Amino acid sequence: MVKPAVLIVGADKGGVGKTTVSRTLLDYFAAHQIPTRAFDTEAPKGTLKRFHPDATEVVDIALVPDQMKVLDTLSVTDAAVTVIDVRASLLSPTLRALRDIGFIEAARKGQITLGVFHILGPSIASLDEIAEIAAYLGDARYFMVKNFIINNTYYFQWDEQTNSSYFNAVKDAVEVTIPKLNEMACEQVDLACVSFLSFIANKKPNGDPAAYSFVLRGYVRHWLGNVWAEYDRIKLTDLVAARTQADPLPRAQAARKKTARPARQHRDAGARQQPLAARAP
Repeated sequence: MVKPAVLIVGADKGGVGKTTVSRTLLDYFAAHQIPTRAFDTEAPKGTLKRFHPDATEVVDIALVPDQMKVLDTLSVTDAAVTVIDVRASLLSPTLRALRDIGFIEAARKGQITLGVFHILGPSIASLDEIAEIAAYLGDARYFMVKNFIINNTYYFQWDEQTNSSYFNAVKDAVEVTIPKLNEMACEQVDLACVSFLSFIANKKPNGDPAAYSFVLRGYVRHWLGNVWAEYDRIKLTDLVAARTQADPLPRAQAARKKTARPARQHRDAGARQQPLAARAP
């Protein structure tokens, strides 16, 4: 049995582009045909919901009834992945609450797959969050995300000592880089209020044909392909497809999957590229 996967996207500092990362995750799973639902904690209006209205519900993650709405439904939802887009300044309090109710301990025991995408800004104040966030996570997967789409900076890479003191300090943490998207293309997707995939496909929010710029669609297509390459590199689909420890694959089935792995990987690689490459006008 595949265990529920929860991906938390957030930061304690605002203005670092966390919702943009959540949008790329939803598009990535949609392209891989992995059922996904999302919770937007920018209550009451929501931000993520503007771009993915059908998959997203707005909640106030600080309220116990809304925490129940998210976590108590993991075993009954049809979605294999739950993405929680955490409002600015609420990442640490959210992780603290998950620790206190035993959710992080359940992840440690292998009952749940938990991953945290910590979106980092270029300031020392933002980087200072790393140690605090990591302290909550235990064995959860910790992704430190450098988001250049918002922050056109170098994250102190010019100073090796400063860079290493932050990015190499957490054992087993994985760096993820979101490249910069052309500013005009980014603005047009925001104005269209559609997912990146819908913009590339030249579709309006209701699915009708749109008249988006071919040039800007090309920039978004190229950029999203690079983002997805990062998700492939960290084996994100393998992470969310992890099986419960109490339900290992039967030996014969595991052997068949191992034998068929190269062919499956080849098909998956083609499937990953198809949603972007097939979007030419």
